[in-house]
Amino acid sequence: EVQLVESGGGLVQAGESLRLSCATSGFPFDRYAMTWSRQAPGKEREPIARITRGSLAMDYSDSVRGRFTISRDNAKNMVYLQMNSLKPDDTGVYYCSTDDYKYMGQGTQVTVSS
Repeated sequence: EVQLVESGGGLVQAGESLRLSCATSGFPFDRYAMTWSRQAPGKEREPIARITRGSLAMDYSDSVRGRFTISRDNAKNMVYLQMNSLKPDDTGVYYCSTDDYKYMGQGTQVTVSS
């Protein structure tokens, strides 16, 4: 059974940090690039960070570049998103998935108050 379980979300104030984790199982994790996406209230889900299979390259959306860092641990089948200098606009549900969206978790809520 394929599982992706996000954790680490919560309610924080603007300027604070959070670290999201995604525990995966049931598929060959190290064969997939991985993506974090988020869906803000009333908006479409958008990809915000991507990491290649061997962590050789990471890409970020303009909205998070310089503040967020994606990483992975292939030995533990985990992917992470370190989020610094959070803003109210970062509020939303955060999802981890394979880069092709074949597998996706249920999401974790992040709320940033001003």
